[in-house]
Amino acid sequence: MLDLDISADIQAVRSTFADIKAVVDVDALTAEIARLSEEAGAPDLWDDTEKAQKVTSALSHRQSELARVTAIERRLDDLDVLVELALEMDDEDSAVEARKELAELTEVVNQLEVQTLLDGEYDDRSAVVTIRSGAGGDDATDFAEMLMRMYLRWAERHKYPVKVMDTSYAEGAGIKSATFEIDAPYAYGTLSVEAGTHRLARISPFGSADKRQTSFAAVEVIPVMEEAVEVEVPEGDIRVDVFRSSGPGGQSVNTTDSAVRITHLPTGIVVSMQNEKSQIQNRAAAMRVLQTRLLILQREQEAAKKKELAGTITASWGDQMRSYFLYGQQLVKDLRTGYEVGNPASVFDGDLDGLIAAGIRWRKRPEED
Repeated sequence: MLDLDISADIQAVRSTFADIKAVVDVDALTAEIARLSEEAGAPDLWDDTEKAQKVTSALSHRQSELARVTAIERRLDDLDVLVELALEMDDEDSAVEARKELAELTEVVNQLEVQTLLDGEYDDRSAVVTIRSGAGGDDATDFAEMLMRMYLRWAERHKYPVKVMDTSYAEGAGIKSATFEIDAPYAYGTLSVEAGTHRLARISPFGSADKRQTSFAAVEVIPVMEEAVEVEVPEGDIRVDVFRSSGPGGQSVNTTDSAVRITHLPTGIVVSMQNEKSQIQNRAAAMRVLQTRLLILQREQEAAKKKELAGTITASWGDQMRSYFLYGQQLVKDLRTGYEVGNPASVFDGDLDGLIAAGIRWRKRPEED
């Protein structure tokens, strides 16, 4: 007789999913998609390119959100059929498939449950991530590049589009800094818990002696704003420098000076862009990021919450939020949540969902207590 007593587990997943659907409000989401679809179908939509991009991006995000919910519902229904078939036919292969599908659905629903905790003002936006090397010389610049690859692999695992906006290569190994955009619903709310100082401890591959080296890198995450008109930036408050894009070792990769660096003189905020083909496009992209950072700074000052969104990150001792140990006991530990992973290689290959989920739950806990 086949042993397939998983009905209680399936019911638990269904119960959690029902709560999620109530929070998502599928009816309201469907109505929003219908409205955006009507706008997207207007004959004159692309007369205003900026507005068209906002509409089509919003429509794509809402459709992705609805598709994720409906796919889970369909898989739960299919799982019921698979269990019934396995029991009727006394088929062990079907039972194995049912257990596997239950495990996968449990993980997917748990991830979606975490997403329902993302109810901040900008949480549903795409994200711009900036990584900067800190103390630690070549090890720090190498670590910064490892972190960049980690987040790009995480995005790839989730099939999220990524656009690298700027990369400043170090003279030796790795990168001094990098900025990239992850275009996905709730990318900002999800990745915002990654903001802070990351610490790496390992036997340095760059030194002659086999000594342990500690290095640091800072991660900043800001939302992609649909528009940044709330913040006016007078021309007199910025300095614009134009330079030639470069690759590893300072090698020129463009034949024209199309890269742009904007310095906001009152705050010292610096934004560089070199991904676009023209200087005009790079300047426009840099201004959008600058306006977003200024808007965040303004909101922080108004709310007296210095680190609410982007924050000030020192990338050195005393401010680290996560440690990566690549010597002795292989371990990645989040110092805020206590969440640990005993396989750093998998984390650096983009397996971040457990760490991120723990961070989101940790961040919401004080509000609920």
